[in-house]
Amino acid sequence: MSKEIKIALLMAASLFMDVMDGTIVTTALPKMAQTFNVSTTTASLLVSTYMIAVAVFIPLSGWLAQRYGKKNIWLWAVVLFTLSSFGSAVAPNFTVLLIMRIVQGIAGAMMTPTARLMVLEKTPADQLLKMISYLVWPSLMAPAVAPVIGGMFVTYFTWHWIFLINLPIGLLAFLIGVRLLPRDDQQQPRPFDVRGFVELALASMALLTGAEMLARTGVVVWYGLIMVVIGIVLGVNVYQHLHRAEHPLFSVVTMKVPTFRVSQTGGTLFQVTIASLPYVLTVLLQTVFSWSAARAGWYVIFIFIGNIGIKPFTNPIIRRLGFRGALIASFLMLVLSSFGLALVRSHTTAIAIMFLALVSGVGRSLAFTSYNGLQFTDVAPIHRNGANTLTAVTQSLGQGLGISLITVIIHIFRHGMTLQGAYAGGFVVLGIFAIVPMIEVMLLPKNAGEAAIN
Repeated sequence: MSKEIKIALLMAASLFMDVMDGTIVTTALPKMAQTFNVSTTTASLLVSTYMIAVAVFIPLSGWLAQRYGKKNIWLWAVVLFTLSSFGSAVAPNFTVLLIMRIVQGIAGAMMTPTARLMVLEKTPADQLLKMISYLVWPSLMAPAVAPVIGGMFVTYFTWHWIFLINLPIGLLAFLIGVRLLPRDDQQQPRPFDVRGFVELALASMALLTGAEMLARTGVVVWYGLIMVVIGIVLGVNVYQHLHRAEHPLFSVVTMKVPTFRVSQTGGTLFQVTIASLPYVLTVLLQTVFSWSAARAGWYVIFIFIGNIGIKPFTNPIIRRLGFRGALIASFLMLVLSSFGLALVRSHTTAIAIMFLALVSGVGRSLAFTSYNGLQFTDVAPIHRNGANTLTAVTQSLGQGLGISLITVIIHIFRHGMTLQGAYAGGFVVLGIFAIVPMIEVMLLPKNAGEAAIN
């Protein structure tokens, strides 16, 4: 095994720890609420504050990596993530636990983009697809195993173990990283873009907080709408600033590269879809069909079986069809499975539901690998730091906005439809969400990204 692959696997392990920690907490929220005598709504802040902290501090990672070195930033992020995990496990009250979750989010924001950058920054174009395959598995596996692991800890032990499990992983990753990771090349650090960081932080906070408010009911919805509008305005403003600034927080010049641009535009809408569909299916089966959480879980898990099952074949499929053909095929699967799930009723056979979930998972996995392999193919190594930071920002926002956005859409449908019809409408919208990036990809040349395939 080459040193480059060992480093990629080490970075993937840190990504797995981060992705799993972002999702595993949801299984323990009721127990946490009971422990600290708070409402479930209050306990859900442990999820939203983590996501906001990640979104706010991700833009800082690229500058810190250049200023202090990728190896140093990654090692310190692993240490901070591990210590904050321990702090979460031993938190004496809810306030301390909430603070530790924010610290975890900051550490994750430093760890994840830096890990990707260390693998991809100097990788030749013809090796990108191979190296990407080592980095995407955490995003595919972690959501599948997190509910299972979290459920086992909560059921047979205590919720504290969902944090304590990070201690041996973090310690082992740190020790291996100290010895394995190469020293950074000396780089001329650029001035820190205070304006860009503040504006992007405010835009991210406004968008995620506003989306969370929109997903609720009552007068808070109007405040949420105002926050979303403010976030969009700030987002447009900060993009213009990053484009014009002499020393931007990170460069957006790569948006001129078509193969990178589609991963930020249609790719962000794709992130919304993959975050939303498992949630909508889970709530449909439990709320509308009145199934138990355990029974619903056995159906939803077929999405993740599709994710992982197709993974060994994604690279050969991409080499056979090209990035453009693979993305079109994956979006067709997402569209058809979403429209099919809109037709599901309580009397629908189990095989049909499982099959649709499996097809959706296959489409998700193929699109995820294709986007990640395509986006850096035509980006010069000198620009990959900024491109990586921008990708981390858009992926974080897309995944953070996904559930809130589809919840709002289902609420709107509820005004003129039955509950069953509202969720069916939600699946139709998710199918339409997959059509938009498919049209965008169809406009790419057939040989787009061929340097990574050949």
